[in-house]
Amino acid sequence: MRLFNLLSGPAVALTALLASTSALAEQSISDGRYEIHYNAFNSSFVTPEVAQANNLVRSKYRALVNVSVLEMQEDGSKQPVRAIVSGQASNLLNQAQTLEFKQIDEGDALYYIGSFRFTEDEQLKINLNVQPDPDKPAYTIEFDQRFYVD
Repeated sequence: MRLFNLLSGPAVALTALLASTSALAEQSISDGRYEIHYNAFNSSFVTPEVAQANNLVRSKYRALVNVSVLEMQEDGSKQPVRAIVSGQASNLLNQAQTLEFKQIDEGDALYYIGSFRFTEDEQLKINLNVQPDPDKPAYTIEFDQRFYVD
């Protein structure tokens, strides 16, 4: 987890927020070549300054999905890589919202942010398709999460 000073810039603050949120509810898959990290959280966790700098909508009824892809290197290190990311969030009635992902590239960190609406105490199924190699099939990730209004 990165330590940061909120005065050091919105991008660094967003990276730190995403890293700390990820640490609280770490979700990832790995196939030995790629490691895909993902999580979802209320958009109100992002400060107004960070949201504005990254063109993110904050609302007590909106959540964000964060996806990052790391490629394993021969020396054992991990390198952030670009990916094609898409997905949707569906409620228990199968009403789906398409997630539009925005790439945020900070040089040493690369991640994709998508947003969706929710209501109080709503259980949503989040389906993601993550394709780091355009010549290979996408990885499919599904998870359920309950959201609460802040």
